Amino acid sequence: MALIEKRLEELNIILENAPRPIAEYVPATTVGNLVYTSGFDCRLNGVLLYEGKLGTDLTIEQGHAAARQVMINALTVLKEHIGDLDRVKQVVKLLGFVNSADGFVEQPYVINGASELLVQVFGEKGRHSRSAIGTNELPFNTPVEIEMIVEIE
Repeated sequence: MALIEKRLEELNIILENAPRPIAEYVPATTVGNLVYTSGFDCRLNGVLLYEGKLGTDLTIEQGHAAARQVMINALTVLKEHIGDLDRVKQVVKLLGFVNSADGFVEQPYVINGASELLVQVFGEKGRHSRSAIGTNELPFNTPVEIEMIVEIE
Protein backbone atom coordinates (compact mmCIF):
# COMPACT_ATOMS: atom_id res chain seq x y z
CA MET A 1 0.00 0.00 0.00
CA ALA A 2 1.25 3.48 -0.87
CA LEU A 3 2.46 5.64 2.01
CA ILE A 4 -0.22 8.33 1.67
CA GLU A 5 -3.00 5.75 1.18
CA LYS A 6 -1.90 4.12 4.44
CA ARG A 7 -1.90 7.49 6.22
CA LEU A 8 -5.42 8.24 4.94
CA GLU A 9 -6.56 4.85 6.22
CA GLU A 10 -5.07 5.62 9.65
CA LEU A 11 -7.05 8.87 9.67
CA ASN A 12 -10.24 7.01 8.61
CA ILE A 13 -10.47 9.04 5.41
CA ILE A 14 -11.87 7.38 2.33
CA LEU A 15 -11.30 9.10 -1.01
CA GLU A 16 -14.04 8.08 -3.38
CA ASN A 17 -16.53 9.68 -5.74
CA ALA A 18 -14.63 12.75 -6.84
CA PRO A 19 -17.01 15.68 -7.20
CA ARG A 20 -17.86 16.50 -10.80
CA PRO A 21 -17.90 20.05 -12.13
CA ILE A 22 -21.21 21.83 -11.74
CA ALA A 23 -20.42 24.30 -14.53
CA GLU A 24 -17.99 24.57 -17.45
CA TYR A 25 -14.53 23.94 -15.98
CA VAL A 26 -12.18 21.06 -15.18
CA PRO A 27 -11.46 19.94 -11.60
CA ALA A 28 -7.66 20.08 -12.00
CA THR A 29 -5.07 21.18 -14.54
CA THR A 30 -1.38 20.32 -14.65
CA VAL A 31 1.14 22.84 -15.95
CA GLY A 32 4.70 21.50 -15.81
CA ASN A 33 5.04 19.95 -12.38
CA LEU A 34 2.28 22.03 -10.77
CA VAL A 35 -1.33 20.94 -10.37
CA TYR A 36 -3.91 23.70 -9.98
CA THR A 37 -7.27 22.62 -8.61
CA SER A 38 -10.57 24.34 -9.05
CA GLY A 39 -12.40 25.53 -5.97
CA PHE A 40 -14.29 22.86 -4.03
CA ASP A 41 -17.02 22.99 -1.42
CA CYS A 42 -17.99 20.79 1.53
CA ARG A 43 -20.23 18.28 -0.24
CA LEU A 44 -20.41 14.70 0.89
CA ASN A 45 -22.21 12.39 -1.52
CA GLY A 46 -23.47 15.42 -3.42
CA VAL A 47 -24.99 17.19 -0.40
CA LEU A 48 -23.47 20.17 1.42
CA LEU A 49 -22.53 19.21 4.98
CA TYR A 50 -23.07 22.80 6.06
CA GLU A 51 -24.72 25.85 4.55
CA GLY A 52 -24.62 29.51 5.45
CA LYS A 53 -22.41 32.22 6.80
CA LEU A 54 -19.77 32.01 9.47
CA GLY A 55 -20.60 34.37 12.27
CA THR A 56 -24.39 34.03 12.03
CA ASP A 57 -25.42 30.58 10.78
CA LEU A 58 -22.32 28.57 11.66
CA THR A 59 -19.69 28.41 14.38
CA ILE A 60 -15.95 28.43 13.79
CA GLU A 61 -15.94 24.71 14.67
CA GLN A 62 -18.53 23.98 11.99
CA GLY A 63 -16.56 26.06 9.49
CA HIS A 64 -13.40 24.17 10.45
CA ALA A 65 -15.21 20.86 9.80
CA ALA A 66 -16.51 22.19 6.48
CA ALA A 67 -12.96 23.19 5.43
CA ARG A 68 -11.73 19.70 6.33
CA GLN A 69 -14.38 18.15 4.09
CA VAL A 70 -13.49 20.56 1.30
CA MET A 71 -9.90 19.34 1.49
CA ILE A 72 -11.00 15.69 1.43
CA ASN A 73 -12.88 16.52 -1.79
CA ALA A 74 -9.82 18.28 -3.22
CA LEU A 75 -7.60 15.30 -2.37
CA THR A 76 -10.09 12.99 -4.04
CA VAL A 77 -9.88 15.02 -7.24
CA LEU A 78 -6.10 15.30 -6.96
CA LYS A 79 -5.75 11.53 -6.60
CA GLU A 80 -8.00 10.97 -9.61
CA HIS A 81 -5.99 13.53 -11.59
CA ILE A 82 -2.45 12.31 -10.78
CA GLY A 83 -3.18 8.66 -9.97
CA ASP A 84 -1.11 8.35 -6.78
CA LEU A 85 -0.90 10.87 -3.93
CA ASP A 86 2.65 9.70 -3.20
CA ARG A 87 3.56 11.81 -6.26
CA VAL A 88 2.90 14.96 -4.21
CA LYS A 89 6.25 16.65 -3.66
CA GLN A 90 4.84 19.72 -1.88
CA VAL A 91 1.51 21.40 -1.24
CA VAL A 92 2.41 24.90 -2.40
CA LYS A 93 -0.59 27.16 -1.77
CA LEU A 94 -4.19 27.18 -0.59
CA LEU A 95 -6.67 29.89 -1.43
CA GLY A 96 -9.60 29.70 0.96
CA PHE A 97 -12.83 31.68 0.80
CA VAL A 98 -15.14 31.87 3.81
CA ASN A 99 -18.80 32.89 3.47
CA SER A 100 -18.71 35.53 6.21
CA ALA A 101 -21.33 37.55 8.03
CA ASP A 102 -20.62 41.25 8.55
CA GLY A 103 -18.01 41.59 11.25
CA PHE A 104 -16.73 38.00 11.07
CA VAL A 105 -12.94 38.17 10.99
CA GLU A 106 -11.79 34.69 12.00
CA GLN A 107 -11.39 33.20 8.52
CA PRO A 108 -7.90 31.79 9.28
CA TYR A 109 -9.32 29.54 12.02
CA VAL A 110 -11.92 28.18 9.60
CA ILE A 111 -9.40 27.40 6.84
CA ASN A 112 -7.20 25.68 9.42
CA GLY A 113 -9.54 22.70 8.98
CA ALA A 114 -8.01 22.18 5.54
CA SER A 115 -4.44 23.15 6.45
CA GLU A 116 -4.29 20.86 9.47
CA LEU A 117 -5.56 17.93 7.41
CA LEU A 118 -2.86 18.46 4.79
CA VAL A 119 -0.15 18.36 7.45
CA GLN A 120 -1.70 15.23 8.99
CA VAL A 121 -1.72 13.51 5.60
CA PHE A 122 1.55 14.71 4.03
CA GLY A 123 3.65 15.81 7.02
CA GLU A 124 6.14 18.55 6.08
CA LYS A 125 5.13 18.21 2.42
CA GLY A 126 1.68 19.39 3.48
CA ARG A 127 2.87 22.73 4.90
CA HIS A 128 1.91 25.52 2.50
CA SER A 129 1.39 29.19 1.88
CA ARG A 130 -2.19 30.29 2.27
CA SER A 131 -4.76 33.02 1.99
CA ALA A 132 -8.00 32.98 3.99
CA ILE A 133 -10.43 35.50 2.56
CA GLY A 134 -13.85 36.53 3.80
CA THR A 135 -16.56 37.05 1.22
CA ASN A 136 -20.20 38.03 1.47
CA GLU A 137 -21.52 35.11 -0.62
CA LEU A 138 -20.34 31.79 -2.06
CA PRO A 139 -22.02 29.57 -4.66
CA PHE A 140 -24.90 27.41 -3.40
CA ASN A 141 -24.56 29.00 0.06
CA THR A 142 -21.53 26.85 0.88
CA PRO A 143 -19.65 28.20 3.90
CA VAL A 144 -16.17 27.46 2.48
CA GLU A 145 -14.53 27.14 -0.93
CA ILE A 146 -10.86 26.20 -1.32
CA GLU A 147 -8.51 25.74 -4.25
CA MET A 148 -4.89 24.64 -4.13
CA ILE A 149 -1.62 24.39 -6.00
CA VAL A 150 0.45 21.23 -5.57
CA GLU A 151 3.92 20.37 -6.88
CA ILE A 152 4.19 16.77 -8.12
CA GLU A 153 7.06 14.46 -9.03
